[in-house]
Amino acid sequence: MVCLTGCLDIDETYDFHADGSCNVTYNFDMSKAISVLVNLIPDSVKQTPQFNMEQDTTVNYYNLLPDSVHRQMDSTQIATAKSSDVVMIMNLKHNNLRLSMRHSSDNVSDLSYYLKNLSKMTSNNQLGPILSSKKPIAQPAENPFALTQDYYNYDIGPHKFYRTIDMVKFKKYVKANQSTFSMSKAMLIEMPYKVTVNFPKPIIKIDNKKAVLSADKRSVTLQTDIEEVLKDPDVMNFKIDF
Repeated sequence: MVCLTGCLDIDETYDFHADGSCNVTYNFDMSKAISVLVNLIPDSVKQTPQFNMEQDTTVNYYNLLPDSVHRQMDSTQIATAKSSDVVMIMNLKHNNLRLSMRHSSDNVSDLSYYLKNLSKMTSNNQLGPILSSKKPIAQPAENPFALTQDYYNYDIGPHKFYRTIDMVKFKKYVKANQSTFSMSKAMLIEMPYKVTVNFPKPIIKIDNKKAVLSADKRSVTLQTDIEEVLKDPDVMNFKIDF
């Protein structure tokens, strides 16, 4: 077992559609850490079934939760859970370990609710026991989904997608994850962070200077890393009109 939460590539993707729906994906890729770890594992371990186990699993989030949690959920929470999936892809032989949270929102209201409650859905109370039940040779010592953030305020409409940071919540988030950030910095480990937003029509305006607009103006990409975000949290703010 090894702590890999400081060795993440984080990728957020939003795919907006003409009917107002949106698909959201949070990818957490620990493959770089695995490529380092594999070199440290003795050959005897590499021959074990656990090391050679391959997994490509997609499970509905609602089905992952126990009945005791189901009984406490209201109709909105149930609908959100049923339209969300947890994905785990693992192939240690090929240096591959990825976790994803996927969600399909039917409208602006659904999307706003999901983004507001994502951190609760991916907390250790919800997914921690599920992830820790997996017993491969290498796995996150903590729940990597804990890095999903709830420190943004969203303003979403038919032709806009805005998010601005809440500094009170952000400082709380940094404090809760300080050990992970400190470990990554000490080990000179980068934690790339990319946001991609795709729209059904051309983007009219975006106010983030780091954002890169595609040739057809229907996609915007923002690339940074956790260290830069910690120094300048506003780098991840944006207001997009389309």
